[in-house]
Amino acid sequence: MIALVTGFLLFHIFEKLLLIHHSQEEFYPEHKHPSVGVASSLALSAHSFLDGVGIGIGFQVSSTIGVLVAIAVIAHDFSDGLNTVSLALVHKNTSKKAFVLLLVDSLAPVLGAISTLFFTVPEKVLVLYLGFFAGFLLYIGASDILPEAHSKHSSAKTILMTIVGTVFIFIVTRLT
Repeated sequence: MIALVTGFLLFHIFEKLLLIHHSQEEFYPEHKHPSVGVASSLALSAHSFLDGVGIGIGFQVSSTIGVLVAIAVIAHDFSDGLNTVSLALVHKNTSKKAFVLLLVDSLAPVLGAISTLFFTVPEKVLVLYLGFFAGFLLYIGASDILPEAHSKHSSAKTILMTIVGTVFIFIVTRLT
């Protein structure tokens, strides 16, 4: 639980230090944030690297866990690529720079998975690792996803996809 709270608070602090006026962007005159686009894209690449580490650690537990984690990572890494390019372009970076950032993001999970060939994670550390990243996910859900679900343009599709995601997670946890 301490690892979970630490992950939650660190992600909150990191986000607030990088994006000082993110939610009030419309109140500022037209300006560029190329460094924010690059930093955000690189943060997504770091996330993708850790996804790869998750795949490798999953295979250290068992082949079944490794395959399930790999399926989950592959399924959501497409959106990571889209987000990487979108963040780069919306913050006024060039298409060439967005492509390079996309390439970095696409190689990151492969490198993360390969990195786990050089270490094993003791069970006690694995619990802390999982708790820490559960805190990251809870922060993202509480700060970004949940408010979006309650916004004016939320739809029945949002509710349906939330239910589909929940059922998918339930099924995956029953298979392991």
